[in-house]
Amino acid sequence: MIGQFLDRLWRAGPASEIVLQSASTLMSRSALLSEVRVQAARLHASGIHTVALHADNGVEWIVSDLACQLAGIRIVPLPLFFSAAQLRHAISGSGADALITDAPAAVSDAGIACTLLTKEPWIGNASLYALEPCPNVMLPPNTQKITFTSGTTGAPKGVCLSGAQLFAVVSSLAALIELPRPRHLCILPLSTLLENLAGVYAPLQRGGTVIVPALDELGLLGSSGLDIGKLLKNVEAYQPNSLILVPEILERMVTAAENGWKPPASLQFVAVGGSKLAPTVLHRARRQGIPALEGYGLSECASVVSLNLPGAQRTGSVGRPLPHLQVGLRSGEIVVSGNTFLGYANQPESWHPASVETGDLGHIDTEGFIHIDGRAKAQIITSFGRNVAPEWVESEIMAGPLLQQAFVFGDARPYCVALLQPREASTSDHCISVWINQVNRELPDYARVNRWCRLPQALNDNPDAWSSSGRPRREYVERACHSAIDNMYETENQVCNA
Repeated sequence: MIGQFLDRLWRAGPASEIVLQSASTLMSRSALLSEVRVQAARLHASGIHTVALHADNGVEWIVSDLACQLAGIRIVPLPLFFSAAQLRHAISGSGADALITDAPAAVSDAGIACTLLTKEPWIGNASLYALEPCPNVMLPPNTQKITFTSGTTGAPKGVCLSGAQLFAVVSSLAALIELPRPRHLCILPLSTLLENLAGVYAPLQRGGTVIVPALDELGLLGSSGLDIGKLLKNVEAYQPNSLILVPEILERMVTAAENGWKPPASLQFVAVGGSKLAPTVLHRARRQGIPALEGYGLSECASVVSLNLPGAQRTGSVGRPLPHLQVGLRSGEIVVSGNTFLGYANQPESWHPASVETGDLGHIDTEGFIHIDGRAKAQIITSFGRNVAPEWVESEIMAGPLLQQAFVFGDARPYCVALLQPREASTSDHCISVWINQVNRELPDYARVNRWCRLPQALNDNPDAWSSSGRPRREYVERACHSAIDNMYETENQVCNA
């Protein structure tokens, strides 16, 4: 499949045409293909089997990704915002025996031992290192890419995908999104499968140009930090035709437009996904000249499952399924088949599923548009598209002797907040803050508790808030304390009063 993709890329336009652009690099079609072939040959000669890619957005990331595939080497994109424990987990769980990184100090700080594989520079600021592979790693046959999402817990699963599965999505997107020779500005990390496929491969296949500034140049900090002023300046400067956004970035962009920022007239297609999006935000975006359309996907289906399109859209839905997929319902849960993943790394019982149960509740209208109604479980998906199991964070908070109860919330919000009940009423806010700060240091940034307040005593004593087995009724607590939760997103103080 990679050979066919590169062949289409070569035939998509003149050899001298610029297809990759960053703040410091312009790369033509012929230069890209030549560099990919050179680096693929180097990788093949090294005897490497699996490469972990830990690098900032840039031309180097894309060349490394394509070179690994051309060399027949598995690739494991690593999010820069992963905690040290998550990095170690992903590297060991994938059996990676090499590492490409432009941040060796961060890798070393994570406790990962690596040695330079070659003294010759790799690409740009990135270097190639050897790793000691973890023995007894089990991967499904034909695994080409292993994507570790943000994960609902501290140990995210490795989703194994073949090249054919990846490029099935690319082909569908390239056919459906009718932008000739698009200029696409990558805003999400390239380690995000959505940006990797829809933001790099699909525009290249259509003869377009992919613009890949470093994340800090765009104003992206960690998994959930955003300097909207920086981002808007880049959008103005690069004049893209297309963007891929998470809801939080879209909402900030819309607010800026309502306050005087002028979206460039070049924008023709802005895809939005990753978590729930209020229809009102889409209406506001379109009024401001931002052509936002909602989509839906998951890594287990090689990212995009459905998408609204300029000529086929329904606000409030996540669009119709891509043509290579079948989407149905099972007891109200959305089930996808037709391009299901190979399975999870080291979980052979999960290999070769006929369909994927998404965990999302929904319905499909008479015209085939999919509507998401909620989550089958209490999983949080932040407005930055990061998955967090509240039970995971709550268990970390409850690991010490200070607190008796903890409820973590943050679905469709930019960060997590918590309602807390200390064991002793005399426990001071300062002591609680010190403990929360200590817990946060061990969590990846997207799962940290940014605000907290005490659980109302009346709720703590209310039997309706608890099941007969003593488990909290999360929906009841969220309804009863919605004002306190909302207040934590409106105040700048870390401690709020319920």
